[in-house]
Amino acid sequence: MNKNDKIYLAGHRGLVGTALLKALREQKFENIITRTHEELDLTNEVAVAEFFRIEQPKYVFLAAAKVGGIQANNTYPAEFIRDNLAIQSNVIHHAYLNKTHRLLFLGSSCIYPKNSPQPMREEYLLTGELEETNRPYALAKISGIEMCWAYNRQYSTEFLSVMPTNLYGSGDNYDLSSSHVLPALLRKIHLAKLASEGDIEGIVKDEEKYGVLPKDYKRALIEAAKKHALLDINVWGTGKPRREFMHSDDMAQACIFLMNLPSFQFQQLVAQTRNTGIAPIVNIGTGEDISVADLVSLLMSIIGYRGNVVFDANMPDGTPRKLLNIELLKELGWQLNTSFKSRLIALYQDYIK
Repeated sequence: MNKNDKIYLAGHRGLVGTALLKALREQKFENIITRTHEELDLTNEVAVAEFFRIEQPKYVFLAAAKVGGIQANNTYPAEFIRDNLAIQSNVIHHAYLNKTHRLLFLGSSCIYPKNSPQPMREEYLLTGELEETNRPYALAKISGIEMCWAYNRQYSTEFLSVMPTNLYGSGDNYDLSSSHVLPALLRKIHLAKLASEGDIEGIVKDEEKYGVLPKDYKRALIEAAKKHALLDINVWGTGKPRREFMHSDDMAQACIFLMNLPSFQFQQLVAQTRNTGIAPIVNIGTGEDISVADLVSLLMSIIGYRGNVVFDANMPDGTPRKLLNIELLKELGWQLNTSFKSRLIALYQDYIK
């Protein structure tokens, strides 16, 4: 990509999009196009068609999606499949019609089978049953991968799908009803720490910034704060599932690296799977995972809270393990150079600011 090439970043206000926008600006790309949902509803094909006709972006990062954790996926399955299918279909199709040079479609590691061999290689796609709790979202993402592949085969486009692992970072969603496991745990532990310190004002300010707390939960926090009491940290599931976590800034660097590959390398990456039955995918991850129980312990150590942890085995665990194989990404020349603990410390410092 040249520094003045027109780049459309779809979903620039989400966790992934925020990191991509930051990274593109840091690397001095000068012609980045963004639109808020109010300015451009990506589920509206007429609006998307008009946008592409006018703007004619040369590169597209498709990071726009409806996302959430287990609870959100269980509560709104129709929205998760409907909205994501519409967004992907509209953007990919009109990128093709308007001769976009390259498109990078951001999927999710939940596309892989529930009981996939670990670590998960790109070729494990569609080799087994999906995790039930996020199947509508996963099927939408798989459809996006297939659509990119279909357009590559039929129209010789250069549309590449990347599969990031579980992400966290600045600007994450900390709403306890819809957030992913890491930000939800961080907020719960931080609020428990505030309660143990008697900081009612801090609890109120946290709610104002990061989302409304369930009434019973807020009442328990206030009562604990009055007594400087230690609250239990309640965690869904057994704590045994293992998860891989990557900071969104690291993921953004990997995405820009892939979009910036020389033509011969990018074209080979997109085309090499056309005769093998495997869609063009590149996993983006760290190559390391951690159990939910150990994640809780690490966060408690960083935040400075010593309460009890209660695992609710009656609630779903989700996929037993989700670790991506990142050999292909490494072979292409990208390597992670940050540590998980240092990223978590920075994340918590960002949160309390």
